[in-house]
Amino acid sequence: MQPDDEEDLMTQDSTPAFETLEVSVEGMNGRLTLNRPEKLNPLSTRTLRELADAARWFDTQREVKTVIVSGKGRAFSAGADISSFGDVASNDGLSPRDSAETGWLMARAMEEMRAVTIAAIWGPCVGGGIVLAGACDFRLAARDTYFSIPEVDLGIPLAWGGIPRLVREIGPAATRDLVMTCRPFTADEAADLGFLNKVLDADEVLPAAEKLAKDLGRKSGLALYATKTGINAALEAMSPASGSWSDADSLVVALGDPESRRLSAEYLERVRK
Repeated sequence: MQPDDEEDLMTQDSTPAFETLEVSVEGMNGRLTLNRPEKLNPLSTRTLRELADAARWFDTQREVKTVIVSGKGRAFSAGADISSFGDVASNDGLSPRDSAETGWLMARAMEEMRAVTIAAIWGPCVGGGIVLAGACDFRLAARDTYFSIPEVDLGIPLAWGGIPRLVREIGPAATRDLVMTCRPFTADEAADLGFLNKVLDADEVLPAAEKLAKDLGRKSGLALYATKTGINAALEAMSPASGSWSDADSLVVALGDPESRRLSAEYLERVRK
């Protein structure tokens, strides 16, 4: 879906078609699936904009109480497609600054979605994928999920409001550890830190998410929304993410910094080996 279609998106009753996502509604439950499995569902500028559009579309579906967020194939998301952010031609004509800001807009739209969101996670969940999961209300993950926040190793800061959202969920000490060292961590550690609600075997994750969605669907939509809004307000007071839109500036600067570019190239070379 092209960005210019936003007005039509907000008014149409039919399910919208996206290039990098799949969305569906069945009764009171919605599904939002990242749909680039051949590349492990990377978060390009187009994908980030489509995620924000999908969140706004779900808000027009007043009967929807829950939305399960997942990735097609063997990964939740390989994270930000940083190769796309500085390329105006592949970013719908957006400047590097506006392109970098799309991640922040995505996370805010997902967090503010009226429906209760449930992230069903398996396979790699990397960088921006963790920000997407962190913007959801519930998070269920497979025991063998691979978590990593490699941005600093790539010579760039973790943007998109990721820092305040992690501080809310796991505290400042663990945020410093995971973001600065870039070390991978397991689903069990993520649960111990408070990032995950539940760790399950891989084949149990989606059924558990569907059961949770069904259980929540029996409850008052008004009560669910009021509770979600109250919790989000308390979290925002604790560690504001609304002011982190300017982290796009840091990201743009880092993408053009010689040391950052060298470190990024070295990191990517190590990964390829």
